[in-house]
Amino acid sequence: MKAVGYNKPLPISHAESLMDIEVPTPAVSGRDLLVRVQAISVNPVDVKVRAGAVPEGMEYKILGWDAAGVVAEAGSESKLFKVGDEVYYAGSLTRPGTNAEFHLVDERIVGKKPKRLDFTAAAALPLTTITAWELLFDRFGVRPGKPSDAGSLLIIGAAGGVGSILIQLARRLTGLTVIATASRLETREWCLDLGAHHVIDHTKPLVAQLRDIAIPEVEFIAGLNATDTHYPALVEALAPQGKFGLIDDPTSLDATELKRKSASLHWEFMFARPVFQTSDMSAQHMLLDEVAALVDAGVVRTTLAENLGTINAANLKKAHAMIEGGRTRGKLVLAGF
Repeated sequence: MKAVGYNKPLPISHAESLMDIEVPTPAVSGRDLLVRVQAISVNPVDVKVRAGAVPEGMEYKILGWDAAGVVAEAGSESKLFKVGDEVYYAGSLTRPGTNAEFHLVDERIVGKKPKRLDFTAAAALPLTTITAWELLFDRFGVRPGKPSDAGSLLIIGAAGGVGSILIQLARRLTGLTVIATASRLETREWCLDLGAHHVIDHTKPLVAQLRDIAIPEVEFIAGLNATDTHYPALVEALAPQGKFGLIDDPTSLDATELKRKSASLHWEFMFARPVFQTSDMSAQHMLLDEVAALVDAGVVRTTLAENLGTINAANLKKAHAMIEGGRTRGKLVLAGF
């Protein structure tokens, strides 16, 4: 089968940083599904892994986690899907990726593709949706509903993939006042269009801007990038007994700064369930199905921002370079081989 991979970490500008390759089609067993991949999206994790991870036990490392496609074969223990089902999912960090014509995935982390979306639009959603959902509902413990005293959620770097779906989930499903951060006109407008109540600029003092919108402290903060840079201001902005969650990788983080406010710290890593094969692994299957229903009902929309064309090394290099540049919004998607 066709795939895109590499055999050693290289700068994305290097000719062999990503290559078009041919590899055997994987065999199916257990609760795995063999999915014929129709579309993929590219995430910051793809860039991070490519920059440092080497192939282990194989000639090439194949990246990619988000996918939308059709079940080509189901394992003998499969209970949730059958051949021909249209699905979307985010895969596992410990297995070969979705940048391939066929991909093996445990059915417990797979959802039914939203009927309203084509494969390209659906592929934009899984990884960021799982991350945003788990952060909001599992880590922060926010309950769906519209109470008047729900409080406020500040989203740092809200125009990216996770922020784009987190804005929607918080605005549509909860009573939280959603405050997004964005530094450019196009990303500011993107956040407002997705449902943010307010947008402030993360390149300027955050606490002063919160005071300007009469929200001097917030109950929940989602740090989606540049936590190293913003952390002192975020601690100051967090309400007593508030909750701070992050998804990026600061070189250091002094949790004792939160003690005075009796605040809690939460690290969201959506791969934890599949990596550790947790007993509640099927929660990702269920939440993807629930979000598909929300999409089909018109409550949530795709976060697709740009379709970069066919799934091949050249277009994936373009996507990686764009993400490394740090000026994307929403999700970058590729479709077809």
